[in-house]
Amino acid sequence: MNFEITRDSLLDGLNDVMKAISQKVANPILTGVKIVVEDKGMTMTGSDSDITICTFIPSEKDGEQIINVKQTGSIILQAKMFNEIVRKLPTNEVTIVVENGTHAHISSGKSEFHLIGSNADDYPILPSVKDDHSFSLPADLLKSVIRETVFAVSQAETRPILTGVHWETVDDKLICVATDSHRLAKREITPEVMSEIPFSVVIPGKSLQELNKILADNSNLIEIVIADQQILFKTANVQFYSRLLEGNYPDTSRLIPAEHKTSVTVNGKQLLQAIDRASLLARDERNNIVRFSANEGNIIEITSNSPEIGKVEESIEAIEVVGEDLKISFSAKYMMDALKAIEGQNIVIQFTGAMRPFILKAVDSEAILQLILPVRTF
Repeated sequence: MNFEITRDSLLDGLNDVMKAISQKVANPILTGVKIVVEDKGMTMTGSDSDITICTFIPSEKDGEQIINVKQTGSIILQAKMFNEIVRKLPTNEVTIVVENGTHAHISSGKSEFHLIGSNADDYPILPSVKDDHSFSLPADLLKSVIRETVFAVSQAETRPILTGVHWETVDDKLICVATDSHRLAKREITPEVMSEIPFSVVIPGKSLQELNKILADNSNLIEIVIADQQILFKTANVQFYSRLLEGNYPDTSRLIPAEHKTSVTVNGKQLLQAIDRASLLARDERNNIVRFSANEGNIIEITSNSPEIGKVEESIEAIEVVGEDLKISFSAKYMMDALKAIEGQNIVIQFTGAMRPFILKAVDSEAILQLILPVRTF
């Protein structure tokens, strides 16, 4: 193998691939990055067996030559070391030559590194994903769906299924739900082209967080392909595979109350800032609790009390309060996460009582719904 490549392009590709590489893997070969060079370009693959990322760098882009391939070939190089070397090379021109199958010479300017690699044939075969369930979403929409749900997955491994986000098709809608059993985040979208075969899958929250870092903030379409145990997200030059979680996701529709006794309409940004301030005193308290009361005078009072530190009281004017007077306590962190997901809009909060779950949604849209369980303090 013998080729020249621009360092910037190599680094861009490596940045994506490194997100899938972990030092804590059962198979040591997975601490390496697999490099395959062909006439049309170079493919790099990284995997921790849960996530696999393949990135392709074309030989030519927009009429500009990025890779000059003198001899095709493949190798596995120790990823962390290779990444650090490329990062610190002195010039933008990099030459990589592989001799005897596993000896790589990396040179740039007056620097030369010799790395011992492994045979690319030893790398695990990529999951095979047939286009059974295939649909597309714009990258920016996919990013917002992830942002509006993934924070609510469980961090505890006691119920592994809850560490993922449930994606399910109902009619022509895609419904995405995450819950850790104390709160729930739900997002509905209607893709222009939906998978013809209905599906119900659970994608690990960790995979979606890594995918979110790779996706560009534009409206380019991302093709999504679902197979038995895998989901594949395809951009122009990156393929992101994730395993799916096994098991049945709980039926969360029963958790969402159908009616309410008190409805509060309020500016989401003002409420977020008020709760953020109130939580300053609650941070050391277990669960970070704030108290919230609303009455028909359209005034919301938010208080927090920490015996060792002191007390904070704040009132903000609601747009409208309808129904019974209410006093309720909840986790400030959960409330702030939910408000950030319904960013920059007037929101309506519907309560069914001081110890019942309550829901938040935008005033003019049902697409995003957040549910929080209160805490018993009153």
